[in-house]
Amino acid sequence: MGCEETIVAETEMKQKVAKGLFWKLLENGGAQGIQFVIAIILARLLTPAEYGLVGIIMIFITIANVFVQSGFSTALVQKKEADAADFCSVCYFEMAVAVILYGGLYLAAPAIAAFYSIPGLEGIVRVLAVVLFPGAVISVQTAFVSRTMAFRGLFFSTLIASVVSGAVSIAMAYAGAGVWAMVAQQVSYSFCLMLVLFVTVSWKPRLMFAISRVNGMFAFGWKLLCASLLDTVFNNLYGLLIGKIYNEELLGSYNRGEQFPKLIATNLGAAIQAVLLPAFAEKQDDKAAVREMVRRAIRLSSFVTLPMLMGLFAVADTLVLALLGEKWLVCVPFLRIMCVSYCFWPIHITNLQAINAVGRSDIFLKLELVKKALSVAALVIGMQFNVLLMVCIKAFQDFLCTFINGYPNKKLLGYSVFHQWMDVMPSMALSVLMCTAVMIFGTWLPGLPVLLKLTLQIGWGAALYIGLAAVFSRESFCYLKGLTAGRFAQGRGKKFETKR
Repeated sequence: MGCEETIVAETEMKQKVAKGLFWKLLENGGAQGIQFVIAIILARLLTPAEYGLVGIIMIFITIANVFVQSGFSTALVQKKEADAADFCSVCYFEMAVAVILYGGLYLAAPAIAAFYSIPGLEGIVRVLAVVLFPGAVISVQTAFVSRTMAFRGLFFSTLIASVVSGAVSIAMAYAGAGVWAMVAQQVSYSFCLMLVLFVTVSWKPRLMFAISRVNGMFAFGWKLLCASLLDTVFNNLYGLLIGKIYNEELLGSYNRGEQFPKLIATNLGAAIQAVLLPAFAEKQDDKAAVREMVRRAIRLSSFVTLPMLMGLFAVADTLVLALLGEKWLVCVPFLRIMCVSYCFWPIHITNLQAINAVGRSDIFLKLELVKKALSVAALVIGMQFNVLLMVCIKAFQDFLCTFINGYPNKKLLGYSVFHQWMDVMPSMALSVLMCTAVMIFGTWLPGLPVLLKLTLQIGWGAALYIGLAAVFSRESFCYLKGLTAGRFAQGRGKKFETKR
């Protein structure tokens, strides 16, 4: 390939990644934005205890869903050449796993209800576990979307599913259905998303199955399954213990406090995972190109995520009071701790996706084993104290895990943990400065209506961060500004051509 052809190919890849990232962020932001509004409405209609009840069950469903997806969705994206037989074989295999796991949860429902001593939990487990079936199909559909970077269809699909499931849950909550309103939201969202994706995504399951195709991807996928299982179990272990040792009301407060920062971090994390993994995989033989893409991803994601999380830290009490009401103020300490914990996600996600992209799922699994050993130590220490200190220790453990996740890429890509933190620190410094200024500004606004106070704090924080970034000529700020201007100019150009 000549120099000109190489430049053209690299330019097309950059445009493809930028376009995919745009639609993926829009999809996450749109769907999560709608779900966020729905969650606020439901929080005013339901109690922390009812939220905690569904939170307990979703822990078991989430763990079961790891087995359903089995790491094959990532294997489909990572595989250099995947055809219809690969997608169909994985789809039917995952459906078979879903049947087995649903049967297991159905039989285990009485034991789960007895473990938590909560009447009525048995029926909720059996109904909510139904989401495993559409989840098996959705994982293959989204793998196809990621591979083809056809995120526009996924955006509209998740938007429709969010609206439909939200309308169902709010109607049921107003009718006094209580916890069943949240159950209906989860079930209706999964089925609606699967059905709409059949319309918006070109892939459809056909009568094709070859166990050899599944076995071929198992060598890569089983390590991701084990790693994902470890990660999911340990991420939900705190919820399991809080629900058992304390009560479902405190678990509801913990889940609600985690929801806000998680909404920010996982949206970006999911976008990075869905868009950059296929981009990394396509360039997996060119380590220099992957390294530069990883650096760009860490700098950009940190530049966007850190000010949002630090700003949320600053306005936590005002936000909860304004949106959820006084009964939810107990979740504010959890919210602030988890804001700090999720600050490290850009480094976590980008490093792990780079490792997956170069085909080193063995390293991925080893990292998870090391991190989970650290998690066990943190949990054992944390259980000696109260629940807030336990969550604080978890946040510190997440910080230490950034060094573990980043270490292999020094050898794989020539991108050390030190250089990663050097790329993150400018955004971190500006974000902490902005957070401090917003908290001080909030003390100058006593007696104002809570919504007005929240609006002023957010406006002041956003203006300050953007202004500081512009003054110090942050590379990411200039890059995003240029990208936005380029997209705007491209849109105007197309509009002009249409008129002509």
